[in-house]
Amino acid sequence: MANIRQLDKRRKSVRNIRKITRTMELIATARFKKAMDRAAAATDYTKRITQIVQDLASSGASVSHPLLVAHEEVKAVDILVLTANRGLCGGYNGSLVRVATQRRNEIKEQADAGQTSVSGKRGISAFRFAGIPIEKTYTEFDDQPSFDSVAKIADDLIYRYVSGQVDRVDVAYTKFITSSKQLPIVETLLPFAGLDLQTKSTDVALAQESKIRDDYEFLPNASAILQEVVPASFRARLFKCFLDAAVSEQIARMVAMKSATENAGDIIKALSRTYNRARQSKITQEIMEIIGGVEALG
Repeated sequence: MANIRQLDKRRKSVRNIRKITRTMELIATARFKKAMDRAAAATDYTKRITQIVQDLASSGASVSHPLLVAHEEVKAVDILVLTANRGLCGGYNGSLVRVATQRRNEIKEQADAGQTSVSGKRGISAFRFAGIPIEKTYTEFDDQPSFDSVAKIADDLIYRYVSGQVDRVDVAYTKFITSSKQLPIVETLLPFAGLDLQTKSTDVALAQESKIRDDYEFLPNASAILQEVVPASFRARLFKCFLDAAVSEQIARMVAMKSATENAGDIIKALSRTYNRARQSKITQEIMEIIGGVEALG
């Protein structure tokens, strides 16, 4: 027979856990809404500035920018992995680490695995456990990444690419598609060459407008404009990756905590049934003992 006190104690423990998971679900929901608003605000800017870079590159001007030119031979590839600082978000970190590790293995087969940078304590722990060397780590990013902090990382990657230390820059992150679909992917952000930016944009009006604007007047000159716009576009795209990662993390945590809350409720119901049966059996046993004692006295 199950111990009634142990069942009641366990049921209280599960109830306390359910309160915690429910609270974490509500917190993740609130953070998701804030992160979603920031990502939506940055999407239009990223699309527009990316479209400007494409228009300038195809305007016919006899100028170029180092970030628009692919290196003839890919000898070294940098990879930046964007994970979370905290767990309790389902398979968010695990799936992203697997995708990043797979890409890193593919890189090692064709070129040197350049510099591996990881953002997030969970990713750092996973890579170190797997024995993968990490050159740079970042733990200051949470659900609201700062553009200034991301810009520093972007400027470092730009310097390494322009100086020839690296021939390609890949970023592994969880791309936010819809609130019900997030996909762990690895995107090549540098070089810009070879990217069909027009087809990637979901704004048809921008694509049609770019076909019309084939004659530009540059002030002061096209080279000076490209020197400013192209790095700014790369910073914006990298920042968008951080924002997508933040939104996807909160969604994953929200779903995981909701599932944990529901599972805790099921466990409480099962324990309550077992507790009631044990309590009923105990009461029945005590009644039978009392009846037996009365009959013995009679």
